[in-house]
Amino acid sequence: MVNVEFPAGAWRKSSHSGGGNDCVEVALSAQRVGVRDSKNPAGGVLSVSPRGWQALLGAVGRS
Repeated sequence: MVNVEFPAGAWRKSSHSGGGNDCVEVALSAQRVGVRDSKNPAGGVLSVSPRGWQALLGAVGRS
């Protein structure tokens, strides 16, 4: 398990989100990519490697 802190200003929502709080936010660091629920930012962060993030984006893009 890797514990990475992402600064508050690092979190971004997609420009495609509808403006509500029903989306995820993403933060980038050199070693990790963080993903969290925009409705509950204190509820926890899924942290993956940049390689894992790229694999996820590739898989989603093919669906």
